[in-house]
Amino acid sequence: MNRKVLGEILPDLRRYCYSLTGSIADADDLVQSVLEKILRKPVPAEVPVLKWAFRVCSNMWIDEYRARQVRNNAVDNELHQATAAIDSEATMQLDETLKQVQLALAELEPEQRQILALIAVRGMSYQEVADILQIPTGTVMSRLGRARVQLTKQMLLLEQKGRLA
Repeated sequence: MNRKVLGEILPDLRRYCYSLTGSIADADDLVQSVLEKILRKPVPAEVPVLKWAFRVCSNMWIDEYRARQVRNNAVDNELHQATAAIDSEATMQLDETLKQVQLALAELEPEQRQILALIAVRGMSYQEVADILQIPTGTVMSRLGRARVQLTKQMLLLEQKGRLA
């Protein structure tokens, strides 16, 4: 695999890793691990490189997530905050909403977070996601449905907590 191909997939892979981990540092570590693995083992000829990278990334993230659970470490809830110096009510509201969405996403099961990241963030089709995760399309649809319901519940809970505080 040449540098040009790696340069082409790197931005998409990094965004996907961030959407899974919720942390820039963890996302960078995951990207590095994925690239190391891809460079050690050749990509199958019939599979597009980006699709293969997403599949490797998904598998590595699930392994990492499970290892963290075993060690009784929750998924890192570190929130990324923009360092904009604009001090307006609208910016503060957007920041609060972003925090709530990140907190709500962190509460989802890893499989649900993956599905949301690939479909909602990347805009992939159900079939593309099914191919990447090697699961039936129906499973993609049901996980997405459960993820949406769970995300909505989490957002409502966070909103209610905000009103009570």
